[in-house]
Amino acid sequence: MKLDPIVISLLDTDLYKFNMDQVIFHKHTDLSGEYYFRCRNEGVTFTREMFDEINDQIDYLCSLTFRKDELEYLRSIRFIKSDYVEFLRLWRPIRDYVSTNLTENGELQIVVKGPLFSAMQFEIYLLEIVNEVYFRMKYDYSVLRASAQERLDAKIKGFQGGKYTFPFAEFGCRRRLSREWGDEVVRRFARETSNCIGTSNVYLAMKYGLKPIGTYAHEFVQMYQGIDSIPLAYTNHYALEDWYDEYRGDNGTALTDTITTDLFLLDFNRAMVNNFTGVRHDSGDPYEWGEKIIAHYEKYGVDPRTKMLLFSDSLDFDRAQALYDRFHDRARVSFGIGTFCSNDTCEDALNIVIKLQTVNGCAVAKLSDSPGKSMCRDEEYLEYLKRSVRFRLGRSKKT
Repeated sequence: MKLDPIVISLLDTDLYKFNMDQVIFHKHTDLSGEYYFRCRNEGVTFTREMFDEINDQIDYLCSLTFRKDELEYLRSIRFIKSDYVEFLRLWRPIRDYVSTNLTENGELQIVVKGPLFSAMQFEIYLLEIVNEVYFRMKYDYSVLRASAQERLDAKIKGFQGGKYTFPFAEFGCRRRLSREWGDEVVRRFARETSNCIGTSNVYLAMKYGLKPIGTYAHEFVQMYQGIDSIPLAYTNHYALEDWYDEYRGDNGTALTDTITTDLFLLDFNRAMVNNFTGVRHDSGDPYEWGEKIIAHYEKYGVDPRTKMLLFSDSLDFDRAQALYDRFHDRARVSFGIGTFCSNDTCEDALNIVIKLQTVNGCAVAKLSDSPGKSMCRDEEYLEYLKRSVRFRLGRSKKT
């Protein structure tokens, strides 16, 4: 079974990939990285036919370059700078940076290794490829598509009938059922509801005249762990400083949980509170997190109603509505909702990730506020990072 190309544009990725890459392009071109694929579902296996198709799709991906209209669209985003767009005119995905393997028991292994400004761009493209190949080749796609259609119809009726009143951005391209279904989801939410405020997918934002939404991911903070001159427990500080220096508050929603929210708040000082428009939740109890963030704003005399709380952790619409009801009178509240939008079918979705694991040959890790979301290939390093975090948190309580 041969599939049509899955990724047909290099804009078919999340906005935050370009945001982060621009900072790396301007400040950290000396960094190299390794990314590893992981499927968190138990018992999922890939066939040799799937494996061959995935490799063919990666080959096609690496034949793409940015088109003129795509570069002009990026240039139109106010915080994307001209010199970075000119770099992208020359850039393309390099196949030699990606290695794949299929074990005897059907475990798919993917490693991306190369200069960080290039290696980091593969994540979303590869996840889009793996997910669509798996679902098209394992199941009857027409059955999945019909069930997805039925569920999407019900979701849209929920907004039109007033059951759901919250604003949200579609964040689902990395685990979408297919390229064509992801397109359908974004188009219909944008046209048939007033609640969809944009999408993380830059290609679909361009296609449908929507706002592209995203700031940075965990990997951006993780990369500072690979810079020898930076103490591990202060990586949020240096990430925030570089981000503000690059964007001057024009692209400012901070992710709190890379090495725990409690540690993040030590570096989210008065200047950063004022310079960033809001913060994003991606692990841990969202209600506890929301209360903690509101209290932090109030400590600095900032009205939380002027700041954004963006929730993005494994949400469905009922969870989002409950969070909106809890916080919308006390802060600006929005949601980034992914798989529930883009791959809600009669079959369970895959929980697949590609995570940064080394920078300049040194292990890096994400701790998060949920232990199950931590991922590190070096247990000794992970324990060292945890001790560094605990030490700084403990010292802060004594001062």
